[in-house]
Amino acid sequence: MKQRYDHDLAYMLQYEHVAWFEDGKVRILDRRIYPEKTEYVECESYEQVAKAIADMVTQSAGPYTAAGMGMALAAWQCRSLTKEKQLSFLAKASERISHARPTTANRMEQITQNAYKMAQNALEEGKNAYEAIFLGTLESLERRYSIMEKVGNNLARMFPSEGTVLTQCFGETIIGMMLRAARAMNKKVKFFCAETRPYLQGARLTATCCSQMGFDTTVITDNMVAYAMQNKHIDLFTSAADTIARDGYIANKIGTYQIAILAKHFGIPYFVTGIPDKNKKTSADIVIEERNPLDVLSFRGVRHTAPQVKAIYPSFDVTPPSLISGVVTDKGIFSPYDLEMYFKDAVQQFY
Repeated sequence: MKQRYDHDLAYMLQYEHVAWFEDGKVRILDRRIYPEKTEYVECESYEQVAKAIADMVTQSAGPYTAAGMGMALAAWQCRSLTKEKQLSFLAKASERISHARPTTANRMEQITQNAYKMAQNALEEGKNAYEAIFLGTLESLERRYSIMEKVGNNLARMFPSEGTVLTQCFGETIIGMMLRAARAMNKKVKFFCAETRPYLQGARLTATCCSQMGFDTTVITDNMVAYAMQNKHIDLFTSAADTIARDGYIANKIGTYQIAILAKHFGIPYFVTGIPDKNKKTSADIVIEERNPLDVLSFRGVRHTAPQVKAIYPSFDVTPPSLISGVVTDKGIFSPYDLEMYFKDAVQQFY
């Protein structure tokens, strides 16, 4: 049996622990409380999957897996209907799931529309749609992980043999792949992980993966970055991107822009990882999601500000190409000013 691409990765990056459809339910690891607790949210309808995605039960690329599994669940829900009604049901599910979070709706829609086509083909052949979507989602996972393995190898080659790498937020598969590649290359790097308020993805998720995969790992609060760069010998800063526009502007978790400014000030290279978005031509096409301000005013239900205090919570910020040393892709490392070159050759399907 072929070895899966999630082999030797941290617990939360293994397929079954991201999101998994089985027995008429989708099980999603609750990343809001992991690793303090290892608990799963069980969804019995595609609406519940969409809500879980919107509620940040899973983050980074986790929603992409949840979207595919959610479409399998939708097909399960409508399995007893006529072919026409099943397709109508799945079209609604595709729209609902893909737009659970606006910033990545274009990527999510590719996943849910692919699932819809899988169902359509299966039904035309007299097969059940939910099994076709589930198997197609597994194939998609293998494809995405294999592409990210190339990205991870390209990024790890930029690491010093011994040194310190700063991360921002949680880049999902790329985190696991860069760690696996660095380990294979015998790179003895240390990782500093910015905690990433208000959900602490850097502290809880990235740092957990780094430590589980055997690397010296240190968490810093988001306001310690300048100090760390000045005093802790940071050699390289890296982050993934929720969106990479073709003009070289990238959107990533709020705080990335200010870290990039600091990296430029201290002469530290900043490498962004990911696949450029073909349908996002400029930064004007990037939608910044404004989330519930209560997430900033409280943590896990405990309010830490006076009742009359207000907050804002933009989930992402946009970093210009002038602050980016290179965009690391499956095809190599590109200048952020020359991303059109990425599309000169055939692009492998990713989502």
